[in-house]
Amino acid sequence: MLEQTVDMHSLLALSPLDGRYRPEVAALADYFSESALMRYRVRVEVEYLIFLGRSPRIPQWEPIPAQTAGALRNLYRVFMPEYAQAIAEWDRRVNHDVKAVEYWLREQLERFGLEDRREAVHFGLTSEDVNNLAYALMVQEARNQVLLPALADVLTILRQFQLEEAETPMLARTHGQPATPTTLGKEFAVFAGRLNRGMDRLVKAQLTGKLNGASGDYAAHTIAIPDVDWITFSKGFISFLGLEPILLTTQIEPHDTLIELLDALRRINTLLIDLCQDIWRYISDGYLVQRTVAREVGSSTMPHKVNPIDFENAEGNLLLANALLEFFGRKLPISRLQRDLSDSTVLRNLGVAFGHSLYAYRRLIKGLNKIAPDRDRMLRDLRANPQVLAEAIQTVLRAEGYPEPYEAVKAISRGREITIEDLREFVRGLPMREEAKERLLALTPEGYIGLAAKLARLRE
Repeated sequence: MLEQTVDMHSLLALSPLDGRYRPEVAALADYFSESALMRYRVRVEVEYLIFLGRSPRIPQWEPIPAQTAGALRNLYRVFMPEYAQAIAEWDRRVNHDVKAVEYWLREQLERFGLEDRREAVHFGLTSEDVNNLAYALMVQEARNQVLLPALADVLTILRQFQLEEAETPMLARTHGQPATPTTLGKEFAVFAGRLNRGMDRLVKAQLTGKLNGASGDYAAHTIAIPDVDWITFSKGFISFLGLEPILLTTQIEPHDTLIELLDALRRINTLLIDLCQDIWRYISDGYLVQRTVAREVGSSTMPHKVNPIDFENAEGNLLLANALLEFFGRKLPISRLQRDLSDSTVLRNLGVAFGHSLYAYRRLIKGLNKIAPDRDRMLRDLRANPQVLAEAIQTVLRAEGYPEPYEAVKAISRGREITIEDLREFVRGLPMREEAKERLLALTPEGYIGLAAKLARLRE
């Protein structure tokens, strides 16, 4: 009898991210769950409250003592489940999730002897001032702490393949047909270089934030405390949070830099789809073999099968993530006039795109760790396709000044089954320098790899 280990909550979950896939993506719950969103909002409100007291031009509120400020910060640094429940209860009563955070935080001030600061909580802010900063921090930290380490694991495995298989000759295919040979390591190096560049762009995507009130004009701030340079204040606060200030906005931060980050993620996912499809083909051709797991079943009816399920699963999840990422790019930069709430419900699904991306990376890592090259199979396939040397012959003939060499080689090779001896017999009959002739006669399909081995050892 099978051990009872399946959690019923996972069986009843609406989304596979919270059900079947949950173990692989659980780390993202600390960034994209409803509780996490509450925590990020509390973080922004707490830091804003502390920052207000630091301004010498705001006499209403003196600086909060360092020890008290540290205790306040623990409200989000150690965000307890009961905090989330209490905020959710406020939300149920007032039907506004940001106002719920404000009311809850006002309640907490009594614990720290800060009852006189209640009106400083959320002072002059619109909910979007809190939300845009919370989401920016959420995305930035999920990228840095979860996605990039997973992608780094993928890159490490690709680098290992590119070095270990740098000299492993392999038949290349263009248009699906036998083509000039390459090495397995060089093909992995191509993907490693692409992923490395993609990760660099993802890292460099800098998120912006705004804190300027209901229509982006600091109106409430300036009418209440006119002596403060609120533009400089907001720039300082946003920079303190680790974001790039943006001053010219409507009520909402325009999401342009968020889309730049998401587009960088989408491009990474697209190149990994390419990788999954190529590996799928190499497995199909027998160039790569998969390590079997004794208890696994490959087919419900064909006992012999070892399916490339990790790469297929990764591909499907990458496509699903990209569908959302593309949608975000079309939707989020658009808002009617100064604001509409259609972006609010969309932003709650950022974690879904991150989740399917992360799950795909995990499955890709699992699949990559299960494959190994069948060098004998690749060598047999190369030797069975000597026609790939036609390129070498016609190119050497060009260098030798032979008339119409392409057409001459095409006549004996295109669409025909030929042997290595047929090619050598053709070369022997050519009027050309002996040194060049000997070079061609010594050539084999597995030896015609150019600088592939050298290229496989490059790091881009």
